[in-house]
Amino acid sequence: MECLLRFACTPPPFTAIVSTTQRKKRNGCLFRAQLSDENDPLLQSAINSASLRFHETHRREPLFVDPYAGCFVPPHTRMGLENRLKHFCIATKFIDDKLLRTVSHMDGLKQVVLLSDGMDTRPYRLNWPSSTIIFDISPERVFQRAADKLKGVGAKIPRSCLFLHVPLESANIQQTLRMKGFNGNRPSIWAIQGLPVMTLASFEEILFIVSGMAMNGCVFLGELPAWLAETEFGTKSSTKEWIDNLFMSNGFKVDMISYNEVAKSLGKVVKPGDYENILFVAEQLRFSDDQMETWRREFQRVEEEGDEEGFEEL
Repeated sequence: MECLLRFACTPPPFTAIVSTTQRKKRNGCLFRAQLSDENDPLLQSAINSASLRFHETHRREPLFVDPYAGCFVPPHTRMGLENRLKHFCIATKFIDDKLLRTVSHMDGLKQVVLLSDGMDTRPYRLNWPSSTIIFDISPERVFQRAADKLKGVGAKIPRSCLFLHVPLESANIQQTLRMKGFNGNRPSIWAIQGLPVMTLASFEEILFIVSGMAMNGCVFLGELPAWLAETEFGTKSSTKEWIDNLFMSNGFKVDMISYNEVAKSLGKVVKPGDYENILFVAEQLRFSDDQMETWRREFQRVEEEGDEEGFEEL
């Protein structure tokens, strides 16, 4: 199937050959894009986002510090998207803080799933508590290039933490996550920023995966492109109704987060502009597939024990 592959953080779309299954089950491939190495739009999008983090890091009073973003940025890079820079960095800071606050309240093993562009440095630059396992779902080629760059500058994962990559091109992302140790019977937090997304159907595939893997009460947050909305983005009430219905139909209660309100809490100001992303925080209302399977087995065990007791009485 040929369709448009769009980016969560990069406005220009491009044409790519994409193979995806149209299904309602959680057992298929998200995306398979045939992309040439020359002028790779996935790579360029990731570099653009890294450039924004690099620029923010070198401000006099930065919202965050990314000591590794510079290794991805070509020399003499000029930044001309000031408004986009502010919105992106405010969202990045908001996601950073929410991730760390959430994992700090988890007991035992802490599971973090990042749906990224492949150059997300959060596994290296954030102060993760011990026993945190971080999964990064992103394009394989971009991730491998980023990993080589990070290795070259001596980037290290915090002690007592584990970092694992799940290629976006995996035939079955859920199965790959489980093979790498993800446990749907334990708490997790999921964050999306920069992941290449294809239209509404593709984002629904993401919601299916998170809904099936994350246990009841877990948080899914991040940015999604406003062009996913089936209504006009200019009307906030209609956009809110659309996003409420989209998330609730997949088992999530969602809140739209105002960039302006986050900026005010950080002592910053953002102006309305062309940065048409939606910042959100959603809570999982359903039980994960692993939770349902655990309860099914327990129910079966209790039934079998009851049958055995009845047979002995006879």
